Amino acid sequence: MCIAAKMITVRFILLPPTILVFLAYLLFRSKNSTDEVEKFLQKQQSLMPTRYAYTDIIRITGNFRQKLGQGGFGSVFKGVLPGGILVAVKMLGNSSCNGDEFINEVATLGTIHHFNVVRLVGFCAEGSKRALIYEYMLNGSLDKYIFTNGNKSCSHIFTLEKLNEIALGIAHGIEYLHRGCDMQILHFDIKPNNILLDMNFNPKLSDFGLAKLYPRERSLVTISAARGTIGYMAPELVSRSFGAISHKSDVYSFGMLLMEMVGGRRNADPHIDRLSRVYYPSWIYDKLVEQQHYHSNENLDITEVEKKLSLVALWCIQINSSHRPDISRVIEMLESDLDSLRIPTSPFFASDSLADVAEIEIDCSYDSDLVSELE
Repeated sequence: MCIAAKMITVRFILLPPTILVFLAYLLFRSKNSTDEVEKFLQKQQSLMPTRYAYTDIIRITGNFRQKLGQGGFGSVFKGVLPGGILVAVKMLGNSSCNGDEFINEVATLGTIHHFNVVRLVGFCAEGSKRALIYEYMLNGSLDKYIFTNGNKSCSHIFTLEKLNEIALGIAHGIEYLHRGCDMQILHFDIKPNNILLDMNFNPKLSDFGLAKLYPRERSLVTISAARGTIGYMAPELVSRSFGAISHKSDVYSFGMLLMEMVGGRRNADPHIDRLSRVYYPSWIYDKLVEQQHYHSNENLDITEVEKKLSLVALWCIQINSSHRPDISRVIEMLESDLDSLRIPTSPFFASDSLADVAEIEIDCSYDSDLVSELE
């Protein structure tokens, strides 16, 4: 009788609570697992281009509380997405982008995923309110570091290895745009301000406001108006007499950027005391030629890395676009030893006076005739 009583006690009194506890445990595990999956999906969703309402933009930026920068396109504000993800919100002016073209470019740029290209997180297109939301870059833009100390070379700020690493990273980002996407993307505005640096100073291409998309098989491009920034704009973007508009136009801009990384200042600097050094690319070319061909004893006071970057830059800024290497070849040159590089033929500015150079840099009248074909 005692045994029967114990069995009844276990079956009807102790077992149900045990089962309930076990079921509660399973439910807890299931719910916890679901929460983790939801968190993961939400995180992934937050990294994909998402369309936001303007009221969302106000909330994300805290009513535009912290301004990061200002440009011809509009203003950039710091923002926070749900989950604490930091972003940079670029509010575009009314003339920056228009209608369906804006949406189409956002959808296309949203598919770009490369370590050296800033990720587009989302966008807003609500009436006249248009915005682009990018991942936040802790260290800002490259120009803050290479123009900080006047004539001081940025190799004094970055180690020589990091200097070369940044140049390579930028080149890899350009190569991805030219060759790694379904469509060929020409940036048309590569300059220090548009190179952002993450927390480890890894470079990322940004600001695709002037970018154009073309089929990958097209080697030549026709555009209706000049685009770019004076000092970085390829000559063929100014006039067809300098050659065809193509991916080589971005290579030219990259070369001018490299020159500024090496020189640690703007390429054309009227504040330099010595007139011969006002236009840095011309000065460094002449000095490299003198040193190699005339065995000059003048000390250039630059390292091998800086000399290599200068040679690569001089190849990139050849006046004739067909004489420039493509970006894949540029990467090979950056990864090679200095001894394997030779001085290129004279760039257009090398034999010109400083007045002629200034005139070429400032004259941005655009020849709208059809561009000529590459040789």
